[in-house]
Amino acid sequence: MGISMVVAAAMAMACATAGAQTPPAANSSPGASGTLASPPESSLAAQIAALVAQPAVARAHWGVLVTTLDGKPIYALNEGQFFQPASNAKLFTTAAALALLGPDETFETRVSGALDPETGVVKGDLVLKGGGDASFASGDLPYISPAKRPKDSPPVPHTLRDLEDLVDQLMSKGVKAVEGDVVGDDTFFPWEPFGPDWSIDDAVWGYGAPVSALTISDNELRLTMTAGAKAGHPGSVLLEQAVPYYEIDGGVDTVATEAQATGMQVVRMPGSRVLRVFGSMAAGEEPDVEQVAIDDPAEYSAMALKAILIERGIRVTGVARAKHRPAVDGMGFLSELHRAGGAEQSYVSGALMAVLCGVDPPPLHGVSVLAVHRSFALAEDVLFTNKVSQNLHAEVLLHQLGRNNDVCSKGSTVEGARMVRAFLVRAGIDKDDFVFYDGSGLSGHDLVTPRATAKLLSYAALDPKTGGPQTWFADWKASLPVGGEDKALATRFAKPPLKDHVFAKTGTLGEARALSGYLDCASGRTVIFSIMVGNHAPGSNADRDAMDKIVAAIAAAE
Repeated sequence: MGISMVVAAAMAMACATAGAQTPPAANSSPGASGTLASPPESSLAAQIAALVAQPAVARAHWGVLVTTLDGKPIYALNEGQFFQPASNAKLFTTAAALALLGPDETFETRVSGALDPETGVVKGDLVLKGGGDASFASGDLPYISPAKRPKDSPPVPHTLRDLEDLVDQLMSKGVKAVEGDVVGDDTFFPWEPFGPDWSIDDAVWGYGAPVSALTISDNELRLTMTAGAKAGHPGSVLLEQAVPYYEIDGGVDTVATEAQATGMQVVRMPGSRVLRVFGSMAAGEEPDVEQVAIDDPAEYSAMALKAILIERGIRVTGVARAKHRPAVDGMGFLSELHRAGGAEQSYVSGALMAVLCGVDPPPLHGVSVLAVHRSFALAEDVLFTNKVSQNLHAEVLLHQLGRNNDVCSKGSTVEGARMVRAFLVRAGIDKDDFVFYDGSGLSGHDLVTPRATAKLLSYAALDPKTGGPQTWFADWKASLPVGGEDKALATRFAKPPLKDHVFAKTGTLGEARALSGYLDCASGRTVIFSIMVGNHAPGSNADRDAMDKIVAAIAAAE
């Protein structure tokens, strides 16, 4: 099937020996290169050594660990050394969220105000308060797998249906006017729009969208750039925004051939509402469709809500504005992450918190909840988050964990990271084998070892106490992209025997790449693998190709 008989034989041997622990090399030590590596005579070890020694990838730093489901090592290379996990970090965030918050957890977005039922007038501000629903007004959920979607179906547009439903509820309560502002309130989390060490370049794009407790349409807007009909004709730029938010500066130059085209660039200075669009496209070339980040999602939400209210005939006297809660963590991130206390450990252990000082203050006199939107279940969001590697959703989950980090938690980034850390240590992962600064893996400070990743995969599949899978395992495994099916793996492992037998999370950040998950072997045995690479050649996919060949060298079938 495109794999040599030698490779296939090695695969079958690897799977067949999955229950046996390979002794470490005589000169190995924990964390050293070659720890627990297969002996020289192992053809699997020889094949992997040959793959990572290829000139195109030999300068990169490689880490590989293959284990049985119960964690017994089969093959290892630099498995105790640090790598940037990129989106492999989502494995840790989503596992903690399912385990600690529960797959059925939901979140509310509320509209509150002081309504006079006699006149239908809201006296004072009408407040749209986010409760950390990452999919609010997005149309993302429920997730539909590519196999079940109509062929050649267009991208699903973002929708404001959730906002419209809230306005329907207001109208059913008799609301006719708002004598005050429309406020987008995201104070459920502190206003920390970007994680530590996120690249400023990412802030322009949807994948680097600001994190907010009041999200809307994934905090991004679709931008379509189209060439003109002929060379020299101006192209067009279309930004799909519910209300005037960004101004477009520049446009598309049209050239005769793709060889002459430079491609398109989009630049936005921090805090600016101007998108500068420039570059060239060839006549007849497919439109360039991008997602640009909404600078202040709470403000945009308020603007959109006000527009819908007015459209429905509800008078609004004030402006649309945002309400944020400043971050107040005075300690450095690492100091706060490792701060002694242990309250989060009690929560992880299932102990009840004695004080609920993280709850909201009582409403002002006369103010009541007038409309409510409840999110999909958390398991649905995890499914979407991992399948498409959605950064914003992972970050919102981290902040939700932060709301439960401590008896006085407020949902900060570091509180969420502390909760994930406590969960992982309790799962038996070495506390020195990982450090996470965010939930999505966008941070260049994130570090993890392949053995920590493999340990998490093993812990999920086999509870050390019961010998069976964790109660949340089925939902978590179902969220992993499937080889040959889901987005990042759609064109990888797309043919038998690997198609539909690789369940793994990808990760890409700069010159780092990762692939970790579960693998069905030719023998019918399932193994765990984590492959990570650092410092690969810029602009090259040779390391990804080598990764895929390593997977084939572990589990190829006849």
